[in-house]
Amino acid sequence: MHPNHRKEAETEAHGGVFLSGLFDESDSYRYRRPNGISDWLIFYTLEGEGYLRTPAGERRCRKGQIGLLRAGIPHEYGTIAGSSWHFYWAHFQKLPEIDYLPKDESIVITIPDGNMRSRVQLTFDHILSDSRERASFWQMLCENALRQVILLTAQQLDKRLDPRIELALQYLSQHMEQPIRIEELARSVGLSLSRLSHLFKQETGMSVVEHLNHLRLQQAALLMEHMGRSATEAALDVGFNNYNHFAALFRKSYGVSPRTYKKDKTAHNE
Repeated sequence: MHPNHRKEAETEAHGGVFLSGLFDESDSYRYRRPNGISDWLIFYTLEGEGYLRTPAGERRCRKGQIGLLRAGIPHEYGTIAGSSWHFYWAHFQKLPEIDYLPKDESIVITIPDGNMRSRVQLTFDHILSDSRERASFWQMLCENALRQVILLTAQQLDKRLDPRIELALQYLSQHMEQPIRIEELARSVGLSLSRLSHLFKQETGMSVVEHLNHLRLQQAALLMEHMGRSATEAALDVGFNNYNHFAALFRKSYGVSPRTYKKDKTAHNE
């Protein structure tokens, strides 16, 4: 047994139903359970390549991919020959969010590069530290973090967009309040300007500018309704430097002026 396995196994024996680790293994690494186990097992690969093998077949788990093995399924997992495998893993009891995923014996989903991968890795970091420190509420913290990972995995299955457009959508949501140059956006996702424009429209049904304006207007409406921002303040908050342009777009989308929207929502809330 690998020394890291031994350390984690000792932790499990002291009563935890949630167990996690971070391994970096050579191609001699493999772990086989011919009768399966009663809990579920999730992986997130940082570098290299591993495999997940069940009676239904074998799946590879590469950099940026989440792998999941269902409870009760005979399985083997390990490092692909000639490679190494650096990965997070966690054992857990079934969570309700699992039902959003396919019923396959094993699942492998690619997490888009960029902010989404950083988010998933940070979540696994939290799971690892909380499961080892076992401070107050550690198990609930681990379960809530894992729920987030599972929902993000289900979200990727539900979207099924071109990965480059996923990256573009992430970029727009992260930089919404800033001036955005479409050429810079295209370069950040590895596409030409014309290809990005065509593919974005094909995948989302909107142009890049239309989607960006939709994000900004939606956020402005929420700021006016829930955060007490005036129409002018909300316009500036979300990246509109020209109020008249903002007001025209807002009226087209919401059917009223921003100030009327603000007044109506304030009266309703009071």
